[in-house]
Amino acid sequence: MAHTHTCLLTHLIFSTKYRLPLLDDRIRGRVFAYMNGIIQEIGGKTIIIDGRPDHAHVLASLPARLAISDAMRTVKANSSRWITEEGLLPDFAWQTGYGAFSIGRSERDTVIDYIKDQLAHHRTVTYQDEYLRLLHEYDVDYDPRFLWD
Repeated sequence: MAHTHTCLLTHLIFSTKYRLPLLDDRIRGRVFAYMNGIIQEIGGKTIIIDGRPDHAHVLASLPARLAISDAMRTVKANSSRWITEEGLLPDFAWQTGYGAFSIGRSERDTVIDYIKDQLAHHRTVTYQDEYLRLLHEYDVDYDPRFLWD
């Protein structure tokens, strides 16, 4: 086969440093739009980005040539630099880590609805509880000592 063809849907979730509620309604849409541009620039395709003041959810199709760790480093570093340079938040930073969960094509619409429903979802569930649920659901090993920064 002369070309590589992939459908690598990934649900990415990451928090502001210390899970501070910094991404208020005033700036959240601008930040997520900028992140979409970064994902496109690295050859990915954003399906949806949404979240709450302390975290972001991204469903994206990432290119096969790019490691998820490289994609996340690029998205987080460039968006945090832009947030600071635009004067939206001084010294803004994302948490060190992230969660990346593979999504089958048949789960795409369910994950889109889940990400769209963040406002209602987080009326009863904290970011930490949500993140732990995803780790358990996807059977991801983790050391609780290094879960939060």
